[in-house]
Amino acid sequence: MVPLAMGWRHLLFANYPVPPETVAAHLPDALTVDTFDGDAWLSVVPFTNVDVRPKGLPASVGVDLPELNLRTYVTCGGEPGVYFFSLDAQGLFSVLGARLFHRLPYYYARVSLTSDGDGGVRFESRRLHPGDRPAHYTATYRPSGPAFESSEDPRAAFLTERYRFYTQGADGAVRYANVDHEPWTLYPATATEETNTLFAADGFAHPTSEPTYYYSPGVDVHASRSRRWDGAAERVDVEVQP
Repeated sequence: MVPLAMGWRHLLFANYPVPPETVAAHLPDALTVDTFDGDAWLSVVPFTNVDVRPKGLPASVGVDLPELNLRTYVTCGGEPGVYFFSLDAQGLFSVLGARLFHRLPYYYARVSLTSDGDGGVRFESRRLHPGDRPAHYTATYRPSGPAFESSEDPRAAFLTERYRFYTQGADGAVRYANVDHEPWTLYPATATEETNTLFAADGFAHPTSEPTYYYSPGVDVHASRSRRWDGAAERVDVEVQP
């Protein structure tokens, strides 16, 4: 799979603290739960990908791909990253390509994202992937305070500044890819979830904890090829190579 370029736009980070053992039971053996103030975290992230294309091509040839993911925070060999439990997305061929080449647990869904032009977003996703548990998520969200840089808040940095994602292939091997983007500009946010069966679809009870919400207008991103983890992979603080 060639490296990709894209933009991530209109993101909500809905972050739920949970006991570490809740997450650990769902991870491959090679991954370790990463915690902040003793808590593991499950994060629901609705957003839209824009101008998704092979790195080096102009944005005009890219495609847009609204998406919803459920993720947690892990380390592998000491390297921090994100682990995805599911990624629901609109584009059928993009879903198939991500499953095949990046070994990511993408599911075909009917997804819509609309913005009111004043920072408010309405997002709806309904999983339609054949043979898999249905998942339905509907929410509205918007920024609720002044912008801040992720580096100004240790918890926000923990939850957003991740430059590697891990996944598990069909053979059980852990794989990873690096991502490269500018640091996040975030806003405190308010969100109203009308429907959320995503946790249940991915095998979790809905957390009883109060979530922490952040909104971001987005960043531009480069993602590397997916590689098999062999215990001696390069560090994430190097530039993503083509």
